Amino acid sequence: MASIQKELKQQRPFPSRTAEAAVALLRTADLVRRVMSDLVEPLGITVQQYNVLRILRGAGADGLPTLEIAERMIEQTPGITRLIDRLEAKALVGRERCPTDRRQVFCRITPDGLSLLASIDAPAAAAQTDALSGVTKKELAQLVAILDRLRDGMHSFFDGGQ
Repeated sequence: MASIQKELKQQRPFPSRTAEAAVALLRTADLVRRVMSDLVEPLGITVQQYNVLRILRGAGADGLPTLEIAERMIEQTPGITRLIDRLEAKALVGRERCPTDRRQVFCRITPDGLSLLASIDAPAAAAQTDALSGVTKKELAQLVAILDRLRDGMHSFFDGGQ
């Protein structure tokens, strides 16, 4: 098993265990993201577009306002409108102005979007299983718990300590 230091061919040790953990986390996230990119990009969508489609499928027939989609994204993106524009151009998402608040736009996944996701579901599950096959179910549960705690700490950092 290669350490992050060896994998990156880093000659000097990390300045701290925290720095090493942060780099290892970023590298691992990048590798998992690349696995997912390799899966969805041949179908003409990006990982972020795949994320939007999954969010909208979960929202059901009511759809979601654009800004709520942005809040639910795995990777925060300032260009949510452009992202949805591209999905709409591919007929995977539809948009409709809210009749009571013209500033609000609701997005819904189309039947073509649902069909595309259905074609990705099994390969995505297999890719995720393969990507995380190096750990046991117990270790996965521990990893999820640790990552939840890390995000909780980061959320309080971004929320101004509240």
